[in-house]
Amino acid sequence: MLELLNINQLPAFILILIRIMAFLATVPIFSYRNIPAQLKIGVGFFIAWVTFYALDIPELAVDGMFLLLALKEALIGLMLGLLAFLILTAIQIAGGFIDFQMGFAIANVVDPQTGAQSPIIGQYFYTIAILFLLTVDAHHLFLNGVMYSFEALQLDQPIQLDNPEFILQVFSQMFLMAFQLALPIVGCLFLVDVALGMIARTVPQLNVFVVGLPLKILVSFATLFVFMAFYITIVQRLFQFTLESMQNLMQILGGG
Repeated sequence: MLELLNINQLPAFILILIRIMAFLATVPIFSYRNIPAQLKIGVGFFIAWVTFYALDIPELAVDGMFLLLALKEALIGLMLGLLAFLILTAIQIAGGFIDFQMGFAIANVVDPQTGAQSPIIGQYFYTIAILFLLTVDAHHLFLNGVMYSFEALQLDQPIQLDNPEFILQVFSQMFLMAFQLALPIVGCLFLVDVALGMIARTVPQLNVFVVGLPLKILVSFATLFVFMAFYITIVQRLFQFTLESMQNLMQILGGG
């Protein structure tokens, strides 16, 4: 019992708890507003307790260096969580592209998970992506990733950012995948705009502004119905890219 309550290892447990709580504050599924704060704290404490006995814990002194280590742990947890959150950000960006072309850009809805306004199609994609992540146990893989981070980057190990271009590559890849998500529907709507422009030149009596909006909505929903199978495949690629990026980030920060 005395070994379990070793007071000399308490600073290390606090550092583990800080990294995990910072991760849970930003990672998808765990960071949502409709999850009670007491549940988040309890889950974070339980995961930190399990991680504490699964690692070789160094004895750390509570001094000025400990405060720097605490800031480092909070930064690592936030970076990992935000990197995982990029998968849903790319999906909402793609929905914004589609809504702008459909004419739905003005009709934003409030996302109950984050409290921010999001486009209608983006929220539709977002809901399907969340269901997909829960189906493939993504929340367990996210927790596995943060526990792997303690092996790649020890508690008393300073972080190193030898490859700052990695962050730019991740953001550029996020926008590229968002463009791939929106490309089929946006491309079809572009062809509709071209056709409406030709009709407006050949039949001036026809009011294309009255006909164009419902026609674009109809074409968008028809394309979206056909595109859903490809959408799930792209979401799977996004999720795989997110896990690989989290692992690469840990290797870069650890100097590996």
